Amino acid sequence: MKYLKFMFLTFTLSFAATSCVTQKNGKEEFRYLADEFADLRVIRYKIPGWENLSFNQKEYIYHLSEAAKAGRDIFWDQNFKHGLKVRKVLEKIFENYNGEKESQDYKEFEIYAKRVFFSNGIHHHYAEDKFTPGCSQEYFGQLLTQSGQEEISSDILPIIYDPNLYPQRKNISGKGDLLLGSSVNFYENVTREEAEKFYAKMEDPSDVTPVSYGLNSRLVKTNGTISEEVYKIDGLYGPAIKQIIFHLENALKCAENDTQKEYISLLTQYYKTGNLKTWDKYNVAWVKDTSSQVDFINGFIETYNDPLGMKATWESVVNFKDIEASKRTDIISSNAQWFEDNSPINPEFKKKEVKGVSAKVITVAQLGGDCHPTSPLGINLPNADWIRKEHGSKSVTIANISEAYDMASQEAPKSMTTEFSWDQAEIDLLKKYGTLTNNIHTDLHECLGHGSGQLKEGTSPNALKEFSSPLEEARADIFALYYMADPKLVDLGILPDSEAYKASYLSYIRNGIFTQFVRIDLGKNVTQAHMQARKLISEWCYENGQKDNVIEKKEKDGKTYFVINDYTKLRRLFGELLKELQRVKSQGDYNAGKDLIETYAVDIDQDLHKELKERYASLDLKPYGGFINPDIIPVTENGRITDYKVEYPSDFLQQMLDYGKKYSFL
Repeated sequence: MKYLKFMFLTFTLSFAATSCVTQKNGKEEFRYLADEFADLRVIRYKIPGWENLSFNQKEYIYHLSEAAKAGRDIFWDQNFKHGLKVRKVLEKIFENYNGEKESQDYKEFEIYAKRVFFSNGIHHHYAEDKFTPGCSQEYFGQLLTQSGQEEISSDILPIIYDPNLYPQRKNISGKGDLLLGSSVNFYENVTREEAEKFYAKMEDPSDVTPVSYGLNSRLVKTNGTISEEVYKIDGLYGPAIKQIIFHLENALKCAENDTQKEYISLLTQYYKTGNLKTWDKYNVAWVKDTSSQVDFINGFIETYNDPLGMKATWESVVNFKDIEASKRTDIISSNAQWFEDNSPINPEFKKKEVKGVSAKVITVAQLGGDCHPTSPLGINLPNADWIRKEHGSKSVTIANISEAYDMASQEAPKSMTTEFSWDQAEIDLLKKYGTLTNNIHTDLHECLGHGSGQLKEGTSPNALKEFSSPLEEARADIFALYYMADPKLVDLGILPDSEAYKASYLSYIRNGIFTQFVRIDLGKNVTQAHMQARKLISEWCYENGQKDNVIEKKEKDGKTYFVINDYTKLRRLFGELLKELQRVKSQGDYNAGKDLIETYAVDIDQDLHKELKERYASLDLKPYGGFINPDIIPVTENGRITDYKVEYPSDFLQQMLDYGKKYSFL
């Protein structure tokens, strides 16, 4: 699971970047913020410690990074069946259009194009809704004509402009069929009922090591017959998968050890055959590798974008271990059994023996697919429950991405913290402990939260269906929140004192119940899994703590604030909800899970939402952030590669256009 922690951090950027280099004492100073447009900002990240890697490790990372970019087209096509067509139209306009570029219409076109590149499609990367250009349809048609694409105008313009055509990436309207009303490209002419019946026939309730049915395929109905189009070298996405395999096989030649070579071989075999049993073998071998410094993920992994929560998008992250920072996560993972034993959940749902839990802090070298431009700040894998139970899981907190966000926010004169804190005491608490507790929350969420608990024997891993992702994120979130206040964290030296955890509680509740909705248009509801998880937890605790006034809604100077009056009682509420969320997952209680989501996680108070948007607008901030990848470049002498250097591009649009030329295989 990917933990998008940056989605609830209170960012403080409020300036526009015209250059990514400034002068300080006569020296060039690295600028993190590269661009801002619409509701987005693009940030650069460094790769600290690169110079300390061996030549072999650099070469290994280089080939893994090429593999991370080779699957880019796959993710675009998964997001929307016409996504690649739209992207190539935009690329061709930039390449061939030679007309004026100073008008407001052209600037609006450029903003739209950057939004499409950022979201890997025409639907908002987070809010699911289709967005349209700020320039007129007539002007866009002129761009098509003047770039040599007039013949496709009648096909492409409705896709881009018609609000009733492909309105949502996932059908979150509650109207019509869940699959037929979604624009994601996992199903073709297949209804929800048909898809569920198709996979129900495959499942064997007695199988204790079930594959992740449907994970790497597209389900299509042709002439009344439903079948899977499997992602593999001689199947769907074959040309891109061929390139991924090519770079993985080059990486294998310079792997750090035989363990890495083993699971790279399994991964390439999986890409060649599409066999999900091989995918499980790869994950078992991969999760056991806790000693290598360089690591990566590459594959069809997360199911957030599938309305049914079964089919995975393609993604990749290449990284190496931050040895010093990992001392904290080493402590957490080595005490995993204590946390499991002392969890407030029912004993029957606890793991008697926690196996193979490992955690580390990493430095990302390259992001790809569903992890680029937007990046997670934490990852916990594998996702298969039986592998977690029998073989363990690996968790990471991504240090240099967190650092890039923090560094980019330091120059801002205005902040969400100042605007939405009740008093100076709250501001001081967040300034003192906010960054630390956010990082630890990520550690606990990824390392222990996702890996905790177990399914009741006979429970299908797909029992919670479309509600599985938000419920799982809520379960991991609240596990972390419950333990943030435990004296054990102070005893272990993870938290400095018994007051620090309050910063995490304060920022989480405020964000979940109020401030995170700045990312949603007025009149809309919450659709994204992580946002639903935070809202569920915060709203449930607010409602169930009313009798004791645990969380109080206050007003001052016409502004609304949410204030925690009793942190101890709030922790008890976290424990109660954690117990219920684990029961829902362990028993596969679909109706109870559905009720939690629909009651607490979707609907927004419209008056509160309007106030929030107005207050946020005065801060001139951008609610979403993503990244420009560094370039890893071979250094040659006399025709031989002698080193690999890192360069930091500053132009997001140019990187997207360069990727379109170099990594377009579908």
